[in-house]
Amino acid sequence: MTRVLIADDHGVVRKGLRLQLEQYPGVEVVGEAADGREAVRMAGELQPDIVIMDIGMPNLNGVEATAQITKRSPPPGVIILSMHSDEEYLMRALAAGAKGYLLKDTADVDLLRAVEAVKQGKSFFSPTVAKMLLEEYVQQMSQRGVKDSYDLLSAREKEIFQLLAEGKSNKDAATILNLSPYTVETHRTNIMRKLDLHSSVDLVLYAVRKKIIS
Repeated sequence: MTRVLIADDHGVVRKGLRLQLEQYPGVEVVGEAADGREAVRMAGELQPDIVIMDIGMPNLNGVEATAQITKRSPPPGVIILSMHSDEEYLMRALAAGAKGYLLKDTADVDLLRAVEAVKQGKSFFSPTVAKMLLEEYVQQMSQRGVKDSYDLLSAREKEIFQLLAEGKSNKDAATILNLSPYTVETHRTNIMRKLDLHSSVDLVLYAVRKKIIS
C-alpha cells in the first residue's frame, strides 16, 4: 500500500486530490495538511511514502517544507504541485529534494502516473515542463554555437547517468551495475565534465530535457 499525504491550503483541492487518488487500489491517503508547517509535522508523524505538496503554502512555503521533509531517513518522495512552468521554480523544487513536479492545470491527467513513478524511485515532470526545458536547452545551444555532448558519453556512462538522474546514489548504482562505488564516482565525474554540469539538479534537468527520464 502506497501511503500518501496531501498538502494544500485549499480544502477543495485537497478533496479533489483525495478522491482522485483513492480511485486506485494500492493507494491510501493517510492525511491532509493545510499549511507548510503542518505538512512537515504530519510527515514526521505519519511517515507517508509520498507527499503531494503545493508550492505556495502559507506559514512555510512548499519548497522549504519539502527541504525539511526530505531530510528525514528514509525520505518520502515529494511531488510538487505548481502553477509555474519556468525553470527557476523547478530548480528550487529539485534542490529541496522533490522527485516530481506537476503543473496544476494538468494534474488530473498526470497525478497517478507521477505517484507510480515516484513510488518506484523515479522522477516525474509534467510533459509541458519537459517540453519547455528541451526548447530552452536547444535555444541555448544554438545561441552558444555548441553541440550537445550526450553522444560523447560511453555506453557505461549513459547507464550510470540514467541511474543517477533517477535519484540513485553512487552506492545504489554500483550495486545495480556490479561496480565499485569508486568506479561509479569516477564515471560520474567524467559525465559531469563532458556534459558541463555542476550539480545533481543540473544532471536531473539535463535528463528531463533529453527525455531520458520522464
